[in-house]
Amino acid sequence: MARLSEEVFLHPECNVKKSNFGRYTELGQGTRILNSELGDYSYTDRYADIANTTIGKFSNIASFSRIGPTDHPMELASMHHMLYRTNDYWDDVEPWTDFFEKRTARRTHIDHDTWIGAQAIIKPGLNIGHGSVVAAGSVVTKDVAPFMIVAGVPAVPLRKRFEDDIAERLMALSWWDWDHDKLKDALPDFRLLHIEAFLEKYES
Repeated sequence: MARLSEEVFLHPECNVKKSNFGRYTELGQGTRILNSELGDYSYTDRYADIANTTIGKFSNIASFSRIGPTDHPMELASMHHMLYRTNDYWDDVEPWTDFFEKRTARRTHIDHDTWIGAQAIIKPGLNIGHGSVVAAGSVVTKDVAPFMIVAGVPAVPLRKRFEDDIAERLMALSWWDWDHDKLKDALPDFRLLHIEAFLEKYES
């Protein structure tokens, strides 16, 4: 594969609608993304399905994950999409635009440097904090705190990646906002330094 660039790299079979992409982003084969934003350096692996979601920088989204999947109107007599995709069934009936607007308004937010595991599902309208991890196969129904690892159905906290003071220092450092050249210069330290040594070196 060619080196990533300022433009989003689309693998075959992607379905992209009403979405924006940052620099060095990549959509894996068969990814479907609707009404969403993908921040710099973030990527999806194969067949990710994303709707109505704002994704930060450096997010790692694994295969077959679903983020912000749309709901059906369970409180009504029928849940079927004939109610809102009515023009698929009758020529003289307009779609139910209010329903679509309500769906679109329930945005999911995924912060910087997150890892969404394979086949994970994140329900609409949630916030997934900086540096957090959603384990493979999890179903997330509640907000996830920064630097927390969650797993299960429904997902529950397993442990923190870092203690609170380290997490706060990382968020203050905000390395994800560094420019491309500074990231390159820091690569040896990203690879080799323990988190505390890394912070001590780059905190001003």
